Amino acid sequence: MSPKVSDHILERLRAWGVEHVFGYPGDGINGLLAAWGRAGNRPAFVQARHEEMAAFEAVGYAKFSGRTAVCAATSGPGAIHLLNGLYDAKLDHVPVVALVGQTDRSAMGGSYQQEVDLLSLFKDVAAEYCQMVTVPEQLPNVLDRAIRTAGARRTVTAVIVPADVQELDYQPPRHSFKMVPSSLGSPHWNVVPQEDELRRAAEVLNAGRKVAMLVGQGARGAREQVERVAELLGAGVAKALLGKDALPDTLPYVTGSIGLLGTRPSYELMRDCDTLLTVGSSFPYTQFLPEFGKARAVQIDLDPFMVGLRYPYEVNLVGDAARTLDALLPLLVRKEDRGWQRTVCDNTERWWDVMERRARVEADPINPEYVVHTLDGQLPDDAMVTADSGSAANWYARHLRFHGRMRGSLSGTLATMGPGVPYAIGAKFAHPDRPAIALVGDGAMQMNGMAELISAAKYCHQWQDPRLVVAVLNNRDLNQVTWEMRAMQGAPSFLPSQELPDVDYAAFARTLGLGAQRVLEPGEVEGGWRAALAADRPYVLDLRTDPAVPPIPPHATWDQIQSAAESVLRGDADRVAVVRQGFRAKLQELLPSFGGRHGRH
Repeated sequence: MSPKVSDHILERLRAWGVEHVFGYPGDGINGLLAAWGRAGNRPAFVQARHEEMAAFEAVGYAKFSGRTAVCAATSGPGAIHLLNGLYDAKLDHVPVVALVGQTDRSAMGGSYQQEVDLLSLFKDVAAEYCQMVTVPEQLPNVLDRAIRTAGARRTVTAVIVPADVQELDYQPPRHSFKMVPSSLGSPHWNVVPQEDELRRAAEVLNAGRKVAMLVGQGARGAREQVERVAELLGAGVAKALLGKDALPDTLPYVTGSIGLLGTRPSYELMRDCDTLLTVGSSFPYTQFLPEFGKARAVQIDLDPFMVGLRYPYEVNLVGDAARTLDALLPLLVRKEDRGWQRTVCDNTERWWDVMERRARVEADPINPEYVVHTLDGQLPDDAMVTADSGSAANWYARHLRFHGRMRGSLSGTLATMGPGVPYAIGAKFAHPDRPAIALVGDGAMQMNGMAELISAAKYCHQWQDPRLVVAVLNNRDLNQVTWEMRAMQGAPSFLPSQELPDVDYAAFARTLGLGAQRVLEPGEVEGGWRAALAADRPYVLDLRTDPAVPPIPPHATWDQIQSAAESVLRGDADRVAVVRQGFRAKLQELLPSFGGRHGRH
């Protein structure tokens, strides 16, 4: 039998080194599914419970492997379901290729079942490259360009293949007009700024007395260089949330995350510095960067379209972070006065003391900060940690100190609910020999996570290290939005929209053959983590946490805190658990970390 177009697509994916395709079946890709059968399931088809989850798993795989990921879906609704996960990849600059089916060419334009204009649908999310294959000779060029573009531009691309085209005999492009041959491979290149630009940057950095650094995911491969620059310049280093694993938190001058979910010392670092060096980050919140006119600034980014954003940088360097810093280092002069860096280190040490005290604040029944703070002391050096959007992201950002080879990520720019568990599954396929931990709220768990536990149960036998811990912060509240309503609108929680049904997540996990424990008291938390991290299978920790513990931002004023407290007591008086804890008293215990009752911050 002659090879079909579908056979050639899978053969080309294998030639590119693709090992997994995350997807969900449907008749729009039946030709591809038959080819998978003929190919002995190579690359491996990883079946999610939903196409959105397949896209999230691809994003998780790409984030934790550093490789281009591939997801697949059928025509119409299947293609539509991919979009949220694909936008997550696009906004976080992650390379993902979507392989999508379409109705037969003969039915196009006929309002046929499941016919959707996919070229228009994917026009934005796959703006860099989106093509439909209508004849076999378009391959392998279309697929090659999609993979090469996704990797080179760190973005989403899409290849649409009508169902009848998948069944055609494959014919390669001929040596003639209107034919486009292709080749494998993505070239590697090293971009380094010109010498005069490096000297300008060095002049700015050498002139500064109080240097702050902001690193993002683009600095992940430049850990050694970032440390050397920080040591030379006597700098403090804050991390954008997507760059949480770019530098270990065990370094005394690393202040942790920055922004709404960030730490107090990161806020102070940016408030008080006179010079800023940003490496591999497009952190969007200008209000957390130095006041305009107060600090001179230099930016380093590999993408020329991302430099000069967010802040009035004096020097913008386009280049690979490691190579650029290597070229910059000989031009930097060591600062002998270490007073600034000592202040940064002292502030950071004090912050971790505050985090310890906040974690010990009594709650009803369990303080969510205590849950994550307890995990911090038990994290393996090679752990992969994901967090879902919501209040869980606050505790991930503030309480976990990364060290060793730890990796972590969440939905940074789209901040969508639901990727925590599928990210962890994608991470497990990227590194099946390492443990993964997903921190998720009960809202995200009910939205997506419970179904993807089925995927974890289905595939865990393929992982050398079977540990995938899903920790559910079960407070029966869509907590982040609840607090946003209180802090931003001064409005009480609107229970019809915010209150969640109580679900026994541990019991559900046990029906799938997974390990599980329901944790109802603070005294059970530490043992729960120990059991989960020692399990021989995926494990669910269902932790009953208090919705009244506020995710206070580092720049919060007393008036904002007071307003939030009053909205709780005014609007939720019928929620006895909240009131019984004495919310005002609880806030008073937390205030020392934010400048005191009458402090400006």
